[in-house]
Amino acid sequence: MFDQLTQAINSDDEPDYVPLFSLEDEDDSRQDEVFPDTLPILPLKNTVLFPGIVTPITIGRDKSIRAVQRAYDNGRFIGVLSQRDMKFEAPGPNDLHDIGTVARILKLLKMPDGSTTAILQGRKRFKLVRMVTEDPYMEGEIKVLEYDKLKNKMMFKAAISSIRDSAKHIIELSPHIPSEAAVMLRNINNDNFLLNFISSNLGIDLKDKQAILEENQLQIKASMILQHMDGELQLLELKDQIESKVRVDIEKQQRDYFLNQQLKTIQEELGQNPQEDEMNALAERAKKKKWAKPVQDAFNKELAKIRRVNPQIAEYAIGVNYLETLLDLPWEEYSKDNFDLKKVKQVLDKDHFGLTKVKERILEHLAVLKLKGDFKAPILCLVGPPGVGKTSLGSSIAKALKRKYIRVSLGGLHDESEIRGHRKTYIGAMPGRIIKSLKKAKTGNPVFILDEIDKVGKDFRGDPSSALLEVLDPEQNTTFHDNYLEIEYDLSKVLFIATANSLSTIQPALLDRMEIISLAGYSLEEKLEIAKRHLIPDQRKEHGLKTGDLKITDKALAAIIHDYTGESGVRNLNREIGSVMRYAAKNIAMEEAFDTTIKPEDLRKILGPTKHESDTYTEQQAPGVAVGLAWTSVGGEILFIEVSLSKGNGKLQLTGNLGEVMKESAFTALSYIKAHAEELGVDQEIIEKTDIHIHIPEGAIPKDGPSAGVTMLTAITSAFTKIPVKPYLAMTGEITLRGKVLPVGGIKEKILAAKRAGLKEILLCASNRKHIEDIEPEYIKGLTFHYVTKMDEVLKHALKKK
Repeated sequence: MFDQLTQAINSDDEPDYVPLFSLEDEDDSRQDEVFPDTLPILPLKNTVLFPGIVTPITIGRDKSIRAVQRAYDNGRFIGVLSQRDMKFEAPGPNDLHDIGTVARILKLLKMPDGSTTAILQGRKRFKLVRMVTEDPYMEGEIKVLEYDKLKNKMMFKAAISSIRDSAKHIIELSPHIPSEAAVMLRNINNDNFLLNFISSNLGIDLKDKQAILEENQLQIKASMILQHMDGELQLLELKDQIESKVRVDIEKQQRDYFLNQQLKTIQEELGQNPQEDEMNALAERAKKKKWAKPVQDAFNKELAKIRRVNPQIAEYAIGVNYLETLLDLPWEEYSKDNFDLKKVKQVLDKDHFGLTKVKERILEHLAVLKLKGDFKAPILCLVGPPGVGKTSLGSSIAKALKRKYIRVSLGGLHDESEIRGHRKTYIGAMPGRIIKSLKKAKTGNPVFILDEIDKVGKDFRGDPSSALLEVLDPEQNTTFHDNYLEIEYDLSKVLFIATANSLSTIQPALLDRMEIISLAGYSLEEKLEIAKRHLIPDQRKEHGLKTGDLKITDKALAAIIHDYTGESGVRNLNREIGSVMRYAAKNIAMEEAFDTTIKPEDLRKILGPTKHESDTYTEQQAPGVAVGLAWTSVGGEILFIEVSLSKGNGKLQLTGNLGEVMKESAFTALSYIKAHAEELGVDQEIIEKTDIHIHIPEGAIPKDGPSAGVTMLTAITSAFTKIPVKPYLAMTGEITLRGKVLPVGGIKEKILAAKRAGLKEILLCASNRKHIEDIEPEYIKGLTFHYVTKMDEVLKHALKKK
């Protein structure tokens, strides 16, 4: 009953409060106290204030703060009324009870968090006659209420005595109430204040407390309080009886089982057996499942075992969890595919621009399913730089097929148990992510995205990529084994789609099980379309703008792509468009005039200085400098190869954080130049007496691969012959000691990077011609390609004769 003595109060936001003693009795010391006819009104949300009680109230509402401040400045009296409904944050006159308490504001405190706390002392009950005003705070005309004259003082004294005895008994039975509370009760000599004090501390609903406050007859008020106290006392006595019954068992067991023993005793009194009911419910659910006989047998065996286990031991909970997992899994439960191929194509085209190969592969799979009726799902792996839509494409495929969508991130995964699960003999055992996700999807043929499969780790806890071998093998995943289930599960209907930025870190055996689909970076034209179709509408909606509030011209979009983003995907482009939207939103919110059509010349004011300069790659370079093309996990990149010559003894120095393969390319290039010095117009003696330093800028970034071979040879030759490399020219290709140029990979990404940088001519191996022909013509418009097979052809095209 007195639990609230240790709890905090907040009239506007919090449900608990702390009534305190008044230093004066309720009525005897204030018979002649005069209150104004009109008082500011303070609504209380979560409590009822009784006369004679001192309590702190945290004020949060603006009207309440003004009312308290007004009252504090004018006599310090304020009318306190409780709300009828706690849900209203801004109550009106009709939302308040008519009867409340006149309170005196003893003190106003400014709290560290900026809120205001008022120390109120209840004085007299009053009735609200009418509300005088509601703004800027509520003020009402009041009438002070007096209690009716006692008809039978002896009966009232007897009720007060019963209340004191009940309160004492409650304090003795409740372990949470301090013994000092009994001393406190003995020191209360005023009967009216005793009633108010007990009422404040009763653990009853606010409407019951309000009824006690409104009662004018003290005898009836005492009876109401006694009735509530008797209910609380009966509850405490019953709890004490239950605790007495289980006390012997508690001494034999750990105290952690205390609540379970109480619950068990109560259920025995009621004649219930919840464990048997739980087992029967599981058996009923099993009858409705369409599962194979081995699964049914495993379930029945485990159920029979659990029926014999004591519910208090850990094995019971493990067994029940296992049975519920079996029941929750979608055994032979599949969603119906959407075989309207034209509609599927429309959905895929609407959600993603480009990505033709992936869409065609999905349509091919659906076509076979439609014709054959049963076909193992392919295991696809989408490889490409960040931001090209690999992960979001999975969601779009699920929507198009009308299948459930699941995504599991494998980045940083080190524990094999995350895939295969733990054996159920362990405390806290659970299935692996594959089974848990299917349990959540409630269907056996979802679209399952294995995100960042190239970033799976490996340590002493196992190799998750090896566990994925079974998951991603169409010949094996019909009988996938999860350590927790210990039953074979069919994953062949699941459409697995893995995503990766690079294939180099994926285990070869795992790579062999997947169908690789490469997603190159987007061209300028593709990014324009993606921005207009998806990014701008999404950002406009996200920032609360309407269609007419802002328009970005195509030239401005192209300028954002060209000058502010240097990526293969569209993530940074989306961020920059978001910055433009915030610029418009700020001006609209502040009602400031601005041009709603964004043009290229407006971008510097909105986005700041440009972040990428293409002139760096296109301007005339000094002899010894060549531009190469590289491929990384984030797309194509432009690399400078710088060569510096100095007097020495023919030593070759390499800097720029180069890998072993790239270093070997530099040595191969130098050996070729030495062997063909006369043909190249270079004096052999000068080579022998000159130290060569090759540097590739951005030294913090690791660089490797053979594709810089032609660029290094061109740069070294340019340095020795003093002939600069043609401007607007980039090159890529591997070289041999015989002077042959070999093909390299990542051609599309490299070409798109060259076009983004403003380069106009590309020099590459003739064997890469087929890769260029595979690129849409509009993406390489304005680029000239020179196909070579030997190094002398490279130098003929690259070095500009004086």
